[in-house]
Amino acid sequence: MTVLTPHDTAIRVPAWVRDFDTFVTWMHAEEFPDEGRIEYILGEIRVDLSMEELFSHNQVKAAVTECLNQLVREERLGLFIPDGMRFSSADAELATNPDGMFVSTETFAAKRVELHSGAKGHATEMRGTPDVVIEIVSASSVGKDTAWLMSAYHDAGIPEYWVIDAREMTPKLDIHRHGSKGYTAARKSGGWVKSATFDRSFRLTRADVADGLASYALESR
Repeated sequence: MTVLTPHDTAIRVPAWVRDFDTFVTWMHAEEFPDEGRIEYILGEIRVDLSMEELFSHNQVKAAVTECLNQLVREERLGLFIPDGMRFSSADAELATNPDGMFVSTETFAAKRVELHSGAKGHATEMRGTPDVVIEIVSASSVGKDTAWLMSAYHDAGIPEYWVIDAREMTPKLDIHRHGSKGYTAARKSGGWVKSATFDRSFRLTRADVADGLASYALESR
């Protein structure tokens, strides 16, 4: 078993954690670390202990959550799940913590996604195939978000994979649609990109609110 950390910080993995199934068992154990992002992707345990950057990650995540949570709630589409909920797919042997997920009422009804409880009996993990998974790129996650996770999410059958990169002045939102051989990026028009899942177009904008400060908005139409 390989443990990859970008900061050379030691994370103790129990000797009995050898594959996807044992990783998921460890993920629900009391001794599973509370800090950092510890994931099982493509047969490897990947650990990221980086602090979340305020403007290129934290504030972007807030804007995405605000827009999609309101849209999903008002139109009674299902549930938008922000950062913090674990997700796993036995088909893809993937266990991760996305920056956001959407699960429609139809997906819940068909049991394509099910909730599982951790050591304390509360729902702490979603298993199956959400309708949308969202990742926001950071300096330490470029390869993971744009390559390894893209492959793993495709294997998991995720219909739409959103990748957001706000490290430059103009934020970038790409919506990837599931195909037989991989994901295909949806075409953009005037900064807008269409989501087939929501049947809406979205764009992510940045505004400077003060010297060195920025805010973001995810718009839909």
